[in-house]
Amino acid sequence: MSGAATPPALVLASTSPRRRELLARIGVTPTRIAAPDIDETPLKGELPRAYVARLAEAKARAVERTGNEVVLAGDTTVAVGRRILEKPADEADLRRMLGLLSGRRHHVLSGVCVVGADGRPRVRVADTVVAFKRLTDAEIDWYVESGEGMGKAGGYAIQGRAEVFVRFLSGSHSNVVGLPIFETRALLSAAGVSLG
Repeated sequence: MSGAATPPALVLASTSPRRRELLARIGVTPTRIAAPDIDETPLKGELPRAYVARLAEAKARAVERTGNEVVLAGDTTVAVGRRILEKPADEADLRRMLGLLSGRRHHVLSGVCVVGADGRPRVRVADTVVAFKRLTDAEIDWYVESGEGMGKAGGYAIQGRAEVFVRFLSGSHSNVVGLPIFETRALLSAAGVSLG
């Protein structure tokens, strides 16, 4: 008598606690966490959507998969027009980014890649439009001094203090936090991962 096939184990190619929290919302706990080591420098002339899709797939492929494992990787960036805002290098860079975002709309793009047990990568990109209020110098100082924006794509965390700057959002909120759970759930389901 043959039983049902064992669902694949999930490897999360990210050490981000936010991504683990978002996965928990859809009832998924990774079996293993792995930190992919890739060059995240944008290619010359690379557009933001292509950039996050490429990085998500590169991160997923950079993690060794064994047996019946599925690898999930994501990459999130903030785009102002064609400009890619990566993580700020220092406080001056963070101030520059906040100045660019002040009073205007921008796009938060996340690439999500799942490499199934069959070894085939599947990639989806989520796009959320966010608009910040016009920021005063005092507000920029307050945010920079909090330290929250360092290490974050675009220099801000919507799940923290920066939420007070958001006057408009269209699309997935979880995408702005760092992992679009609608797209992620669809990819994991297609790869046979057990969902809560």
